[in-house]
Amino acid sequence: MRGEMNVSRRDFLRRLLSTGIATTGTVIGALLLHDKRTGKEYFRQMFEKHAHRIPSFSVDVGASGVQMVVVRGSDVRRMIKAAFDTLGGARKFIQKNDVVLIKPNVAFDRPPALCATTNPETLKAVIEICYEAGAKEVIVADNPINEPEGCFIKTGIKRAALESGARIIYPKSHSFEMVEIGGVALKSWLAFYEPLKLATKVIGVAPVKDHNLSSASMCMKNWYGLLGGSRNRFHQRIHDVIADLANWIKPTLVILDGVRVLMSNGPTGGRLSDVATRNTIIAGVDQVAVDAFGYTLLGRNPNELGYLQRAKERGIGNPNWKGLNWKEVSV
Repeated sequence: MRGEMNVSRRDFLRRLLSTGIATTGTVIGALLLHDKRTGKEYFRQMFEKHAHRIPSFSVDVGASGVQMVVVRGSDVRRMIKAAFDTLGGARKFIQKNDVVLIKPNVAFDRPPALCATTNPETLKAVIEICYEAGAKEVIVADNPINEPEGCFIKTGIKRAALESGARIIYPKSHSFEMVEIGGVALKSWLAFYEPLKLATKVIGVAPVKDHNLSSASMCMKNWYGLLGGSRNRFHQRIHDVIADLANWIKPTLVILDGVRVLMSNGPTGGRLSDVATRNTIIAGVDQVAVDAFGYTLLGRNPNELGYLQRAKERGIGNPNWKGLNWKEVSV
């Protein structure tokens, strides 16, 4: 019994010594490999490292090319055609076999008459012209604030897209991946990546409307609908974020629908009395210039809109549309 106890003690001491050496090695190793970053910093940097970079979808119109056109009229189909024609024709932007992503504003489950979302007739006209120019496929996608499929139905966007032969991509959990934004407020973020990775060209089609946080929602703000995650976190730096979005997405073309404008109580609206007829569509390759002109349809001064001035300071675009090669036509 005594011998067994001595053996047990010897085994115990040997094991204790081995454990002590292993523990000491682990502690030393941990000290040598210590990462001073917090968990939040570590995961943020890891996400940024693996974030997708979105290519530029822009088209060079040349030094003498028209950069922006203002179309006056009331027939949306004719106005959209006139916009493309004045900019050099649809085939200047869309080539055979292109996959075109059209990003409308489908944020809310509002009927078209309230002008809180993209006019479905405008969307339909753009889709048809893309196919006429030779597009292989047109994709329509947005990540609405309200329930997606309900928003697409109530806004008339689903009907317009399907009747024109476009494919709708709804936001699903697998549709989102980290992307590099490279902005001042947004370095990287979870984005609606599925339609972006398929596209060879991107066209933004947005309404002109009042917005309670950013003063106005137009083409630049429209890219907000490609983001996922907790987007309400952006409200404190909304003007920086909108400028970041315009720097992130370099579209082929933007089209701003000011035929009917939500003048107040945006972004959701709710009363027909909030809407005014302006019979104007603006299209161009400089989204900052297009938004600057669009802001005047609200009766406001572009020099006082924060995100336009931030975009100007960062060289993203030129809010002084009068300094561009631009034209105004009536149909």
